[in-house]
Amino acid sequence: MAQPPKIFVVGGTGAQGLPVVRGLAADGKYAVRVLTRDPTSRRAKELVTLGPNVELLPGTFTSEADLRAGFAGCWGAFVNIDGFATGEAMEMFWTARCFEIAAESGVAFYVHGNLDYGHKLSGYDARHRCGHYDGKGRMGEWIQLQRAAAKKEGGAGMKAAVFTTGPYIEMVLSPHTPMAPSVERDDHGDDVVTWRVPLTAGGALPHVALDDCAAYARWLFDNPNRADGMDLAVAIDHIGYAELAAAFAKVTGRKARFVDVSLDEYWQVNPYWSKAAPLQTGYTADPASPAAMTIRNNFSGFWRLWQASGGNKGVVRRDYALLDEIHPARIRTAEEFFRREDEKVRAQGRGSLWDAVAVKPQFILKIHEDGMAQGPKEKI
Repeated sequence: MAQPPKIFVVGGTGAQGLPVVRGLAADGKYAVRVLTRDPTSRRAKELVTLGPNVELLPGTFTSEADLRAGFAGCWGAFVNIDGFATGEAMEMFWTARCFEIAAESGVAFYVHGNLDYGHKLSGYDARHRCGHYDGKGRMGEWIQLQRAAAKKEGGAGMKAAVFTTGPYIEMVLSPHTPMAPSVERDDHGDDVVTWRVPLTAGGALPHVALDDCAAYARWLFDNPNRADGMDLAVAIDHIGYAELAAAFAKVTGRKARFVDVSLDEYWQVNPYWSKAAPLQTGYTADPASPAAMTIRNNFSGFWRLWQASGGNKGVVRRDYALLDEIHPARIRTAEEFFRREDEKVRAQGRGSLWDAVAVKPQFILKIHEDGMAQGPKEKI
């Protein structure tokens, strides 16, 4: 019996990687090899429960030997490098090396986990400079250029696609994220779930649902010829936070609100982010490097990017008709997402969605679950 084609996954234990691996491993069509620094971690153990077609490879993407071992014998690859570990400059280097080593290793189809190159999309407006987005976005374009050049010369070689996501909507329910909610008291003494962020009334985030990532990634690998050279940029919708709060209130029957604040206020009033502000974005990077970028500078650009993207008419845009075609069952609204989440937490015995946010919230990002919010020496 023929063995299923194997896909090597870098970033498989991250927030996005977990559903991607689930989607690839779901029916046995593919075998999946996942690179992990810690095979004993909760997330790594969760992946191996998906079935015998999922294997773990101990190692790190910052080792060429580990990458060669990972790509060996694989038909496909999904590579989503952790820029918050490396910092922007080293993420770009290791993205290039991953791509090159995959090509050397005979990988047939390669998917790059990407984010929007907001600095370029805004016409190189310095206000929108966000290192952890721009580093990925530059390399997404570089990978597309490599593939376009190969096609021009006859089309041989490794096929490649770019998978562009954005802020996970699960982050609006989780502690320590840039858009983490807080529970405040209003003038009537009632608890109110509050998003106090610098988005403005006209801004919007193209939020991505992690469950949808499973279907999108699976589509890319199931359709390598169509996906070859594509940048599949995904989202639920461009969601404003007044809309977000209204949807949460409708689903939970409890009060919720969006409070727009200035960037200065954001960095002052949020105890987590005020402490993080002067630290560097890559917790293993050299803080003395001229390429280093502070958390404050990075996420100030992040919020300005979304302030300028409202209505799917600004800097960052999505082709929602294409997404409807590729994934007809995709989540389309904040309300639909919150209803699904409410069903999940009730099924898990965690109470309601309100309880999951206001009483016992859980981390969605691996960096927080690992207790390495800004590295082993400077924890926040």
